[in-house]
Amino acid sequence: MEPWEITDAQADDAERAQEAALRPKRLSEFVGQEVVRNQLSLVLDAAIARHKAPDHVLLSGPPGLGKTTLAMIIAAEVNGSLRLTSGPAIQHPGDLAAVLSSLQEGDVLFIDEIHRLARTAEEMLYLAMEDFRVDVMVGKGPGATSIPLPLPPFTVVGATTRAGLLPAPLRDRFGFTAHLDYYTHEDLARIVSSNAIKLDAELTADAAQEIAGRSRGTPRIANRLLRRVQDWAQVRGNGVLNLEAARAALDVFEVDESGLDRLDRAVLEAICQRFNGGPVGLTTLAVSVGEEPETVETVAEPFLVREGFLVRTPRGRMATPLAWAHIGLTPPESSLF
Repeated sequence: MEPWEITDAQADDAERAQEAALRPKRLSEFVGQEVVRNQLSLVLDAAIARHKAPDHVLLSGPPGLGKTTLAMIIAAEVNGSLRLTSGPAIQHPGDLAAVLSSLQEGDVLFIDEIHRLARTAEEMLYLAMEDFRVDVMVGKGPGATSIPLPLPPFTVVGATTRAGLLPAPLRDRFGFTAHLDYYTHEDLARIVSSNAIKLDAELTADAAQEIAGRSRGTPRIANRLLRRVQDWAQVRGNGVLNLEAARAALDVFEVDESGLDRLDRAVLEAICQRFNGGPVGLTTLAVSVGEEPETVETVAEPFLVREGFLVRTPRGRMATPLAWAHIGLTPPESSLF
């Protein structure tokens, strides 16, 4: 196959394979999240010493902070197989029963976005997590009977970006819960430097700091920016990922010094220039930037609010003085700030 015959699907597979190669394989290799890492290490070491499956683990936090990676690490640490699924993929009890019945002793079942699990499947999961069995209904109507199906001891690792939507009965069945926070620049720089070695790329310390500073506290974004800087250095530079290459590459991909991308700046410019700083409703704001309301709310808003560029009020979204300054404008005298 010639290079120009590579399909989009193959390119996506290659990108995912490359990203998977950058994930740490053991807890000792995991950078950042010191409190969670120490707590999880204690849970796993105790379970291994007792020759039992670890307690079920619930991981919450924004996307890209390492929830899936930690699930893979848990499976590796206890020498179990990892089964991956997601809440939206399990909409019927039969879907969950099929997954559970295929588990072996010591396996780790990772359920991403567990808060989106269907209610009927969720009730089946309660029993499986607590008693390691599922009740399979055979027949219909008055003649239907329930047959208990025993399950080998296993560990559920649930991940959620919205812990508040998780029902209390499900949350209480997890023996260990942890919340992942955004990473510091120092931790991200360590991650980027380590992953540059895995990519066989020469990365300078100041370039690592530059990439880390624009990664929004998120390792997934840091890894993506690292690959884009590597692309620029290979095609337009001398192959070395230095500060000049990092800045030039991130300018090409429209990631500014504060980590804001095209959508973030479009949101701020719309609020400031079209709506005089706000307040403006989410739907109106989304239409003005040509995006879906959910995209604006889940992709752009969390970072803008966290960094102090945006505030959410009962009347709508408002730009702060920091947002006005970032896009090079002066807030009007009528501004509520």
